[in-house]
Amino acid sequence: MNHQLLTKSIFAGLAFGFTTLTTHAQTLSGFIPGRQAEQLKLESEFKSKQSSAAFKNHLEKLSSVPHITGSKENEQVRDYIAETMRRAGWQVDIYPHDVLLPKGPGEIAVELVEPIRQPLNIREFLFKEDKYSSDPRLTPGYNAWSGSGDVTAEVVYANYGRKEDFEQLKAMGISVKDKIVLARYGGNFRGYKAQFAQAAGAIGVIIFTDPADSGYMRGLTFPEGPYYSESVIQRGSLITTPYTGDPLTPGEAALPMDAKNTPKRLDLKDVVLHKIPVTPLPYGSATEILKRMMGARAVPAGWQGGLPYTYRLEGGSALKVRLMVKQEKAIQRIYEVVGTLTGAEFPDEWIIAGCHYDAWSYGATDPNSGTAMLLSMTESLGKLAKAGQRPRRTIKVCHWDAEEPGVIGSAEWSEQFRDELTQKGVVYMNYDAAVSGRIFGASASPSMKKLLIEATQSVQYPDSNKTVYQHWMAQKAMGSPTHVTGSSAPAVLAGEPSIGNLGGGSDHIAPYMHIGIPALSAGMEGPTLYHSQYDDLYFYDKFADPTYKMGATMEQVVGTMTLRLANADLVPYDVARYPADLAIHLKAAEKAIQAYAPTYSIATLLTAVDALKKNADACETARQTYLKAGRTDKLIELNKELRMLERSFIDPKGNAFGGWYKSLYASSDPNSGYASWMLPGLLYEASLKSTANLPDLEVRYKKAIQTLSDKLQMLAQGMGTPAAIGGSK
Repeated sequence: MNHQLLTKSIFAGLAFGFTTLTTHAQTLSGFIPGRQAEQLKLESEFKSKQSSAAFKNHLEKLSSVPHITGSKENEQVRDYIAETMRRAGWQVDIYPHDVLLPKGPGEIAVELVEPIRQPLNIREFLFKEDKYSSDPRLTPGYNAWSGSGDVTAEVVYANYGRKEDFEQLKAMGISVKDKIVLARYGGNFRGYKAQFAQAAGAIGVIIFTDPADSGYMRGLTFPEGPYYSESVIQRGSLITTPYTGDPLTPGEAALPMDAKNTPKRLDLKDVVLHKIPVTPLPYGSATEILKRMMGARAVPAGWQGGLPYTYRLEGGSALKVRLMVKQEKAIQRIYEVVGTLTGAEFPDEWIIAGCHYDAWSYGATDPNSGTAMLLSMTESLGKLAKAGQRPRRTIKVCHWDAEEPGVIGSAEWSEQFRDELTQKGVVYMNYDAAVSGRIFGASASPSMKKLLIEATQSVQYPDSNKTVYQHWMAQKAMGSPTHVTGSSAPAVLAGEPSIGNLGGGSDHIAPYMHIGIPALSAGMEGPTLYHSQYDDLYFYDKFADPTYKMGATMEQVVGTMTLRLANADLVPYDVARYPADLAIHLKAAEKAIQAYAPTYSIATLLTAVDALKKNADACETARQTYLKAGRTDKLIELNKELRMLERSFIDPKGNAFGGWYKSLYASSDPNSGYASWMLPGLLYEASLKSTANLPDLEVRYKKAIQTLSDKLQMLAQGMGTPAAIGGSK
């Protein structure tokens, strides 16, 4: 992999603090030699169009008021997005879907009943310095998809509320039956805290952010600093259905109720939703419970948090807490806004970028920093198109609704256009909260990793003599972790930055794990008051990026990748990365299974990967030969074969934990929600400590690997067929 610095480029980034980027010559992946200079010139022109002021203007328009899903304010954000893209020259389509959603927070109350009566705070404080904190449209802290109920009971502390935490409580003889579980945020998706608690017999759950995880033990708290202060509340969805999208229409698009061919909806009683009340609290309220817990046993090692008390497993019979949640659900309309810049040569090959636009409050970092960046990019690309520099492939920029209640909008659109996406989807790039700070991070499917590296090598990091890539590598050298929405532990090769694996939690799920389109998620990261009412423009101005330069920087990274994907002769997938990553993940799965079945061996599948590597290397050699010869014959056929590579892992049966998740290569962890499971069929079997299904799984995985290997062999043969240079397209 060539990690040299890239071509000479001088661009108007100088206007917002960039120095001149002087680099070595670069061979662009996927381009014939005759097109490379043209592409680099186009990229240089694109990089002259960014403006920190434009990004800031969009962010202020998007984040000026709270706009939760279903509100009229969210519809105003929708209309601003649509109008901005239309003015930029893009075709704009708005796709309505009628989906089941909670009707806002409903009614919530948490109070001490014994030994004293004391209502507990469920709202963030007002701060004079933050004018946004007093908007009357702000909601109390709440969890979407809570069950309804009014319960009073003793309390059990369950650490992070993970599967292993409840197992440990059981092993210690601590029962949560008919108790209210108190669990801290972190370790898993909040919905699984509720699911595991309910399964263990609990009648309610209270979730709080502990200061050890994100509070005064990390640094100065808001509004003085960027960490959680005593009233900050993390809102969030709890939904844990075994599929992503509308709970009533699994696998089918929730077309409007009055549309033709609208799918039959499930009866609500047949949908597995949480039945017990669940709500989040700030640690200023949780401390009123924790300091009164007088059970006989202190928590085990690792369970102690940052509040100034010895944490105990049980509150004891003298402590009673009341938890009341009344939250109704109803079918509501959501809207997906899709801008299209139709390709001049290959209109049926789609480069797709996306970010949601609904928020728990203002959404200045999450998601609208990503939304604002994409709007700026549509304007920059629109200017190029109006000047006659239309992309060769079609570019779609998608703004999703109802992500916060459960990644619903993108799933419904993906189901609606599943057949077209299967045939036409080149890549899905997710930019949720993509400009939240100043530290670059990314996660990706194997074939997209090289593109990420090369694009960051071609963009200057603001106010420095480094590229974004060099800054990224410096973070790795310092041991600073990076994280983007929906990613987890990377499969790192020597000499490259840490690129994570895609997990759950954002809008790449349906394109990648249901349909099989290669995907990536990338962004500039920083401090966040995640899902709180303080994710506003005051916080952004003071803590995320006071200069607003990172919006333009991220647009350059994203635009560079988009233009290279849109204009390459052969889609610049890194086909050689498949066997490298597969070998890493297979060995990890083998280790997980050997923990309870010591003689288990993954050797048969590793042998299949060895054969895959030979075909991948042959394919890459053939592609380089094809491109260096300046050939452009059979591009439509060859690119279609390239698009089908990732689909090799799509299995009609899907995964045992949820058939909607069709990819055998990657899924979100069904026990934690956020983490990525690489080779999820094998990892699910390992999570059950079972060997019963391993023979069948090995057959299915061997078939997927062999299918990919055969496709690569056919591609190599197709590119190796003699043809006249510059032949027909």
